[in-house]
Amino acid sequence: MPRPEAPGLASLEGRIALVTGGSRGIGAAIAKLLAERGADVIVAARGLEQARLAADGIEAAGGRATALGLDVSDRAAVARIIGELVKERGRVDLLVNNAGLTRDNLLLRIKQEDWDAVIDTNLRGTFQVTRAVVPSMVRQRYGRIVSIASVVAQMGNAGQTNYAASKAGIIGMTKSLAREIASRNITVNAVSPGYIETDMTRQLTGDQQEKLKGIIPLGRLGRPEDVAEAAAFLLSDAASYITGQVINVNGGMYM
Repeated sequence: MPRPEAPGLASLEGRIALVTGGSRGIGAAIAKLLAERGADVIVAARGLEQARLAADGIEAAGGRATALGLDVSDRAAVARIIGELVKERGRVDLLVNNAGLTRDNLLLRIKQEDWDAVIDTNLRGTFQVTRAVVPSMVRQRYGRIVSIASVVAQMGNAGQTNYAASKAGIIGMTKSLAREIASRNITVNAVSPGYIETDMTRQLTGDQQEKLKGIIPLGRLGRPEDVAEAAAFLLSDAASYITGQVINVNGGMYM
């Protein structure tokens, strides 16, 4: 059910898309929009039931979606599950690395397990899923990869050294991988959101949200759909000459 306003090169009709962390927030918005643009979407999440709910919502709206239980921090599980997926579907055309978590604290107070959990899911997970998917893209000489970074990777944020490090790693990985596989007609880009209206930001108090809006030139928090539009563009053939880039979606908070 591609949108009427997204014809031609912007259409994702016939593409198979894998979205990690696709059951809620930014990931759910991306999965929904890709389905609207015509893609057959695989909604992956650590909680299979949540993934099923998201996939059912897409199908109820007329799209094509299936659910996949996937803990991106589990190396063996990723290799096995992605391997089975590629064998069953034949390929993955589009990959969105969105799965992530936070364990915020000042550096001197961060527990080792909280540092490891953030790095293992956000950075190692992105690496593991990408490495499992790329061989099928290389074989077909086509692929689009978008990883979700963060504005804090570019400007820093007190209390988020682990999260910022993980997202900065994603940016470095994006640029390096883009150089490695460009010759195979595979583009690799990142979308770097600012403060978006998700479960994470809803935990902030009203005063905290107003302070944030005061340092954002556009004067509001972003919507998951704002990030989804950028990701969908980079995954389309309209962006076939764009690779190794970081697209900032932050209302002007970081320029």
